[in-house]
Order: sequence, then C-alpha cells, then structure tokens
Amino acid sequence: MLAGAAAVLVMSVAASGTAQAQLGPRVQPGQLGQPGQLGQPGQLGQPGPAAQQPAAPGAPFAKPVPMLPTPSLRAAPPAERSGFVDRIIAVVNNEVITQKELEDRMRLVTLQLQAQKVPPPPRDALERQVLERMILDRAQLQFARESGVRVDDLTLDRTIARIAEQNRMSPGDFRRALERDGVPYERFREDIRNELVLSRLREREVDSRIQVGDAEIDTFLEEQKSNPTGSVEYNLRHILVRVPEQATPDQLERFAAKAREARGQIVSGTDFGQVAASFSDAPDALQGGALGWRQRDRLPELFADAIEKLKPGEVTPVLRSPAGFHVIRVDDVRGAAAGARQVDQTHVRHILVRTSEVVSEAEARRKLTLVRERIKGGADFAELARLNSDDGSASRGGDLGWIYPGDTVPEFERAMNELKIGDVSEPVRSQFGYHLIQVLERRKADVAADRQRLEARRVLAERKVDESYQDWLRQLRDRTYVEYRLEER
Repeated sequence: MLAGAAAVLVMSVAASGTAQAQLGPRVQPGQLGQPGQLGQPGQLGQPGPAAQQPAAPGAPFAKPVPMLPTPSLRAAPPAERSGFVDRIIAVVNNEVITQKELEDRMRLVTLQLQAQKVPPPPRDALERQVLERMILDRAQLQFARESGVRVDDLTLDRTIARIAEQNRMSPGDFRRALERDGVPYERFREDIRNELVLSRLREREVDSRIQVGDAEIDTFLEEQKSNPTGSVEYNLRHILVRVPEQATPDQLERFAAKAREARGQIVSGTDFGQVAASFSDAPDALQGGALGWRQRDRLPELFADAIEKLKPGEVTPVLRSPAGFHVIRVDDVRGAAAGARQVDQTHVRHILVRTSEVVSEAEARRKLTLVRERIKGGADFAELARLNSDDGSASRGGDLGWIYPGDTVPEFERAMNELKIGDVSEPVRSQFGYHLIQVLERRKADVAADRQRLEARRVLAERKVDESYQDWLRQLRDRTYVEYRLEER
C-alpha cells in the first residue's frame, strides 16, 4: 500500500534544471459549484473532496513517491464525521477555501511532519501557516489559468506513469494502491496536473526572464581565481519571513521581530523544523526548512557571505533581502577549495529505447533487459546499439564521446557515475526513455575557457532564480484579494 502517499513532498523543476521544494498538498480550485463562483458564508451543501498531496511531477526529473511510515489516509468513518458543518474560512479573489479543505490539509501536513520526525508546532501556528500556503497555491493556480498555462493529458499520463514506475508498480497497481489509501485517482491526477502547471508558470514568469551579462561572468571568474571555494558544499536549513513590497516601518519592525524570535528559539534548542513550520514563509517551511546540499557559488551572495565562516550547527544572524528576513543554519559542510580548474570526464556509450504510445514503459525495459543479457553473454555493445538504439549516436555504436559533469540529465549521470569501467547498467529511465549505459574510460581534464563561461552563466542564473521567485511570489500575494473568515468558525 502507498501508506501516506498523499503526504509526498512536491518537487517543481525550474528551467535551470534545479529542483525547488514546494509546500504540502495542492488544492484544486473551484471545488464549490463552478470555478469562479463565490460560495456563501456558512454551511455549504456538500463539502468538497479532500485535498490530497501529489507526488512529484517528473518534468523531467520526478522524485519517487516516498513509502512513508504513516497511517493510510482513509476517509474517517461516518460516525466520526456526523454533524460536521463545512464553512468558508477564506476568500481568494473570487474563489473560496473551506474549513474541510483546511482540516484535510492540516491532517496531511501533520503526517508529513511525523514522517520527517519533525515535532509539529502548536495547532494555531500550524493552521495559520497551512492556510497561507493554500492561499498562495490558489492564487498561483488562478493566475496560471488566466494566463493560459495548460498541461495536456498526454504529458500528465506520462508523468503519472513515471511516478508509478518509481514506486515499482504498474500504472494499474499504482492506481489501486492510491484508492486503497483513500486517495481518489481523479483527484490525484488533478493534483499532479496542478503541480505541472505551477512548474510551467514559474518557468515562464521567473526562470525564462533571468538574464546574466558578460560583465557579471567576467567578475565571477575573477572572483573564482582569487577565492576558489566553489566546490565547497553546505547542507542548509532556512527560514524566510516574507515582507510585503511596500511595507511600512511598523510592519518591517514587526516582521524583523518575528525573524528574531524564530532565531532565538533555534539558538535555545528548539527543533529547527518545528520553528520553520511555525514561522517560515519559504516554500520548504513544511519540509523542515531544508534546502539540502548547495554549492557556495550557487547560493545568493547574501547567503554565501553569511555562511562562509560558520561551522556545522551554527546559525546566521537575521539577514535582510528584498524578499524579507532570513535565518540560515549550516547542518554540515563537505568538499574542499577547488584549486586547478580540472574536472572528471567520462567516455561513455549507451543504447536508448524511447517510450511512446506504441512502445510502453514495460516493453522498453524488457527490450533493454534482453539486450543487456546478450551483452553480458559476449555480444558486441556497439553492434547492438546500431541495431536497437533510438538515439542519434546509434551509427557510432552508441558512443557519446568524452562528456563533462552536467552534460547529461541527472538520472543518466548518476547511473554513469556509479558504474565501474566496462560495466553495463540496468535499464535507466530518463525523460528520453530507457538507457543501457557503459563506461569505457575516465580521466581528469582541464576545463576549456568557453565551458568555464557557460558554467559561470548557469551558476549566476541559479543564484538569481531563487531570489526572483520569492520576489514574484510576494508580488502575486500582495495583489491577491484575500478575506479571512477563520474567526467565524
């Protein structure tokens, strides 16, 4: 069973290829009547279906649905729900959020925190946090709908097929497992569609507008020569207290005090994840504020400078950016200063079988499994690549030549890096289909000047994306009409 399947974390893939953790389960707009119709306060005829947490969309790097050690999210028995009266607790532009939707989301978030071994914050604090996330989610989906962002059924079906495969299930078995856990399949589909929509919305509104000039690249490369710490990685946790775009001095002081209180609790020993769930407005707040491992040169300059001299376990002062106030903790550090500009290159070849409406996932895996057995039995890899590969490299026996880190999609690169020279991988799934991979050689190589500039451009773009995304969310939230009715319950 997919215990807790609806509490899976959501990953949204930016155009740069970096994954940005999103918050909690998504809620489908327009559950009450028709989309765009505002319900009346008080009791609603029938409560909308429970908001369920979608699995990570794979556009292109889907995260497996975790098999969380939490109870199944089955509907409560009728006796437990007798006498329940649903009410509107917030209005977002011309749509509503109901008490039932909030309670469903609260239940999922609590399960999620338990699975992460994060102590939940006080109920009133968590309730405010979850409601704010639901409001921001709803505002983004409304904006996406108004601006014509769509996801077609074929893309959606392929994404769900990847999620099922990553749970080692057929699509049919995956659907049945969801339904056994009380997750209606059509609801799950719409939640995944919403995640894909939000990913495309971010790519269009934020990622595609990031610009990096030649002068910035020149400055970055010079800084790398004088202070080559780019390969140092930090495992970070983060709290953001978002500030409205035109905040008054009184508001600024109130938000700064909130950030100072959050930092004070962390320093005094309160669990960081609990504090993040109570205070943070960042997308990762309900995942314990975890940013994960980040290279220093891919962090916003404000963060990079603040953490440079911190030891594991230490916390930055309260930091101020255009988005708001930040508190960052360094959980761990790894790597060393990058001296010479050398990288590991890999000489690799592969056989690709693309999936389509004609070739299913199972058929592609089965075909490559048989090909792999023939190679292990002594057949020539290059000849089988020419006969079976759907890639342009087939005519070269599948040879991709010498490749640099980052040249291939993450799934391919991870599998390649785990192979010993001469080994052939099991079938590996990527956005292109299934691959058999063989490593022929490895070597150290100097990075050419043009590749240095290309990498610098990518690093600088990644620095800007997170800041720009937070700023965009803040502006969207500021211009969204919100009416709170939580106190009317």
